[in-house]
Amino acid sequence: MIPMSFINPLSDEGKQIVREDGGDLDRIFDVNDDIIDAVNSITAQEISDDAYIPKSYVDLVIKRVEWYVDKKSDPKYNHKKYAFLFYPEIAKFDVIAFYILCQAVGIKYGPNSRESRAVSELQGQIIENRLEELYERDRLEIVEKIMNTLIVQDRIKWTSLADLLSSKKISLQDLVLKDGNVILDQEDFMEYFGDVVKLQQPERMYNVFIGNRIKELIMIKMIMQNTENYIKNVHEIAGREVEPNATLLKIAEEVADALSKEIRYYGGGDGGGDVEASPLNVEKFPPCIRKALDGIKSGGRNEVIVLFLTPFLSYARLYPSVFMRNTTLKVSDVDADLKITQNEILPMIYDSADRCSPPLFDDQPQEKININAKLGFGMNDNLNLQHEGETTWYTPMSCEKVKLNMPNLCKPDKTCKGITNPLSYYNRKMREK
Repeated sequence: MIPMSFINPLSDEGKQIVREDGGDLDRIFDVNDDIIDAVNSITAQEISDDAYIPKSYVDLVIKRVEWYVDKKSDPKYNHKKYAFLFYPEIAKFDVIAFYILCQAVGIKYGPNSRESRAVSELQGQIIENRLEELYERDRLEIVEKIMNTLIVQDRIKWTSLADLLSSKKISLQDLVLKDGNVILDQEDFMEYFGDVVKLQQPERMYNVFIGNRIKELIMIKMIMQNTENYIKNVHEIAGREVEPNATLLKIAEEVADALSKEIRYYGGGDGGGDVEASPLNVEKFPPCIRKALDGIKSGGRNEVIVLFLTPFLSYARLYPSVFMRNTTLKVSDVDADLKITQNEILPMIYDSADRCSPPLFDDQPQEKININAKLGFGMNDNLNLQHEGETTWYTPMSCEKVKLNMPNLCKPDKTCKGITNPLSYYNRKMREK
C-alpha cells in the first residue's frame, strides 16, 4: 500500500511522521544510516557514485532541489541518479525533508519569493513523477483517497477552488461544470450528461473529458497551493520570533545556491558553440533590432516595441539559448531578483519607446503593462514575482514574421543569410572573435 504522505506530505499522516521523528533540527546534518539503507535498497537507483546517495536529511533536501533543477535544465539529465525520490521506501524520510525545505524557505525568503515558487513547482513535479511510477490500480486508489481528504463535500462548487483559479494553477477551461458543480465522478457525469452522450460510448466520453486526469490535476494543484500556504504560515510565525532558527537559515542558503546553478545551463545559440547570458552588445544586434532601437517614426509603434523588441532584448540578455535548449523558463529562473530586467532591459525598451514619434507612452501609457505581460508578469503595473506566470514570456519573433508584419524593419545584411530569427543572428555574432 502506498503511504498517503508519499504523495501528500501535508496530510494528517505526514504531520504525524513529523511529530514523531522530525523534531530534532540539531541532528538533520548528521549521517543517517536509515536514509542510506533505504536508498540503497531501491534497485532502480544508480549507486556507482557515492555522491548520488543522500546521507542526511539535509542531503535529501538538497537532492530534491537538484533533481528539480537538473530535470528542468540539464540536457544530460540522468534519471537514475534520482530514482530513489520516486519509490515509497523513502517516504518517511522524504516527508521530513519536505517540511525542512518549506520551513527553511519560509523563514528566509517568504511566500512570494522565487525560492517559494520553486518549492511549490518541485513538489508538484515530484508528485507527477511518483504517480507515473505506480501501477494503475494503486494510482487510482491513492488519488481517490487523497481527494477524499482534500475535498470533503459530495458536490464540489467551482467557487471552492477559488485559490487555485486565482493563482492560475487551474482554469475553468480545465473543468467540466454543471450548475456550478465540478463534475469528477463517473456517476455524476452520467447523471448530468448521460442523455447527451448515450450514443457515443458514455464511459469513453467520461474518460476523454474527465477520467483520472482531472482528478490528478486538481489534487496536485491543491497540494501545491497548500505547500505555498504552509510556507506563508511559516514566514508569518517566523516574523514574530526574536531570532530565526540558524540551522534553517543555513539550509535556505544551500537551497538558494542549488537553485542558482540552474543558470549554468542557460546560454547558447543555434549550434556552433555556446553563447552565455551576458550584458547586451548593441554592436552585435541585427539591422532590424538596431532600427527598432532608434524608434518608430510612423505606425506600428506598439507592435515593434511590445511584440518585437521586448522579447528580443529580454531573451538576448537572459536566455539566448532558448531555441537550442527548447526549455520553457520564466524570467526569474535566470534573473532571480529581477534586477537585470529592471535595470538593463526595461530601460532600453523604454528609451526606444521614447524615441518613437510620437513617444509611445505619451498617448498609450498602457503599453508599459503590455510589456510586463510579454515578460510573463500578467497585466500588471509592476514586475512582481507574485504575478509571474499569469502570462507567457514571449519568445523572439521570427524573421519571416518580421518581413510579413514589419517590412520597414527588415534590411538584411550579409550575416542575415540563412538566419531565421534575429536572436540567432545575435548569437552568431556573439560567437565571432
